[in-house]
Amino acid sequence: MSKVQYQLEPLTCPSCIKKIEGALGKMIGVQDAKVLFNSSKVKVSFNKDQVTSEELQEIIEKLGYPVISAKIA
Repeated sequence: MSKVQYQLEPLTCPSCIKKIEGALGKMIGVQDAKVLFNSSKVKVSFNKDQVTSEELQEIIEKLGYPVISAKIA
């Protein structure tokens, strides 16, 4: 299981949390997705054999949230 943390531009509304977590949670290979509203970070646990961190980042950006940086653990 791999983990990645994305730093987003500041989130402006709590509904952003459900939008991002919902979209990532539906993806095959994603075990857990958590949005930290106050720090504008997204932490995702995923199976790298089923999905890549680049694909996850693409989903977040398609929702309208630019990713500033990504840290893969």
